[in-house]
Amino acid sequence: MSQQMLVRYATLAANGHNTQPWKFAVHPDAIEIHPDYSRRLPVVDPENRELWISLGCALENLLVAARAAGYGAEVTYPDAAGVIRVQLAPDTPQSSPLFDAIPLRQTTRSVYDGRPVPPADLEAVQSLPLEPGVSLRFLTTPMERETAVEYVNEGNLHQYADRAFVDELISWLRFNKREAMAALDGLYARCSGNPEVPRWLGRMFVAGTKPQQQADADARKLRSSSGLVVVASASDDRAARVRTGQVYERLALQMTALNMKSALLNQPIEIAALRGQFQSALGLGASLPQLLVRFGYADPLPQSLRRPIEQILL
Repeated sequence: MSQQMLVRYATLAANGHNTQPWKFAVHPDAIEIHPDYSRRLPVVDPENRELWISLGCALENLLVAARAAGYGAEVTYPDAAGVIRVQLAPDTPQSSPLFDAIPLRQTTRSVYDGRPVPPADLEAVQSLPLEPGVSLRFLTTPMERETAVEYVNEGNLHQYADRAFVDELISWLRFNKREAMAALDGLYARCSGNPEVPRWLGRMFVAGTKPQQQADADARKLRSSSGLVVVASASDDRAARVRTGQVYERLALQMTALNMKSALLNQPIEIAALRGQFQSALGLGASLPQLLVRFGYADPLPQSLRRPIEQILL
């Protein structure tokens, strides 16, 4: 498997708004992942927290694919230089169900069917290997689930009342196939289970969405899910965010291998005023919530599009 093919697997990772905020530098014995700040989300992600989590997701896919291709990998996490470096060396190939899941994984934003996860599959998800400083907190009681619903509601009421947030979201929505194929990024309507419409109509619909309307829709999605889990970290520097992304992508791949779907509802974490309250309400102690993940069972949706390799290589 060529290094460019490893990069292609990396680009299939989860990332915020499908902005694909990365560039890759390919060297004879290493691959570097660079942030592409031209694709950042200044309103919803002003500190680039989710951008670096997205790079961590790409890193995890790259590492899984490298092991399957017969490479050992040593990671240098971002410091002041702001680059993730993966040093590669020949090794014994190690394929796995997670590698097979890379092209199948998707962020499935639809309502789920509410079926419970079989105990053996839940154990496989809960016992997933983690990264240093990163933890998973599964919300298993009705009270914890309703707490998540409450904070997602509050986040929606705040975000959808913010014109700058709505405008930023609209800028990354692709309302029809022509827009999606022209950009090869963003949130294509069909990938979210929505019908294709002309841009003027889609923009009018999204801009007119009432905050409570969106809150009710996401509450339904949360309550339809088989389970919820918070990915948390002990610190909030770049390396911690990258490791958070690795754990989330690993979690999503494991769920995909078990025929589960997953999606993010990060409103309680994206709103700075709510994040600490959400942390306290769930009893996370000093662990900082980074992502709120719902999972369960649903029909697959079309895969999100990705830009060609030539556009993301340095």
